[in-house]
Amino acid sequence: MDKNNKRKSFFTSIIFFSGIFLAIFTLQVACKQHNTLASYKGTPYEDGVYKDGAQKIPGKLQFEYYDVGGEGIAYHDIDSTNSGSGGLNKADGTYLHEFRKTDAVDISYTKFRKPLIDNSPYNFIDPEENDLYVGWTEPGEWLKYTIDVQQKGVYALDIMYTANKDGRISFAVNDQLVADSILITSTFVEADTIAWRQWHHWNYLKNIATLEFEKGLQTFTINTVETGNMNYNYIRFKHLE
Repeated sequence: MDKNNKRKSFFTSIIFFSGIFLAIFTLQVACKQHNTLASYKGTPYEDGVYKDGAQKIPGKLQFEYYDVGGEGIAYHDIDSTNSGSGGLNKADGTYLHEFRKTDAVDISYTKFRKPLIDNSPYNFIDPEENDLYVGWTEPGEWLKYTIDVQQKGVYALDIMYTANKDGRISFAVNDQLVADSILITSTFVEADTIAWRQWHHWNYLKNIATLEFEKGLQTFTINTVETGNMNYNYIRFKHLE
C-alpha cells in the first residue's frame, strides 16, 4: 500500500470511529434524558381553566403552571404558606384569589386599580391585567416544569419580572445545570415613594440565556440563587436555529 492510500485509510478510520463515538454519545444523552423523565414523579399542571398540560416551546412558559407533585418534587419553598393565594388575596371563591392556594409556592396576580399597583407609571414595561405570577421568592427556592419542545435547536430566553434589588437565577434542563448565576437587574425606582410598590415595577429582560434543547418532553427548572423577593411572570423561549 502506498503512502497516499495509507493516509486515506488512516483518515477513513478516524471518521468511522468518530461517527461511532458521536452515535454512542447521542444515545447516552437520549437515554439519560429518558431515565430522568421516567424517574420523575411530577406531572404537568392542568385545571378547569388551564387545560394545555405541558407548556410548549417555543412560546411562553407561565411560571404559575409549575408541575403537580408538591414540595421536593415539583418545587421547593422555604415555608409551607402561600403568601398570595388565600393570603394577601383572601379566599373568596374566585379563580385569581384561590389559584393553587394549598401549595407553598406564593402566587398572586397583576392588579390594575387605585391606588395604582401593577399599572403604575413606574413600570419599565406594562404587564397584562389579571395575569398570575409567582412572587415572594427566596434564595434556594425552585420550580420545575414539564415542557414540550416542538423544535430541536438553540433558544434565547427572555423574562418578565420585578425585582426590588439585583438578584440571580439559574436554569436546569433534565436536572442538569445549564445556565448559572444569571443577573436579574433591580426594578427599584427611587422616585416612587410608595415603599410596597417597589415590588411591582415590571420589566422585560431579553436574551438572559441561550440554551439548546432536544425535541420532545423534558423538565425545566428555575432556581432563585441570590436575593430573591423577585416576581416571576413568564419566560419567552425564542427559537434561533
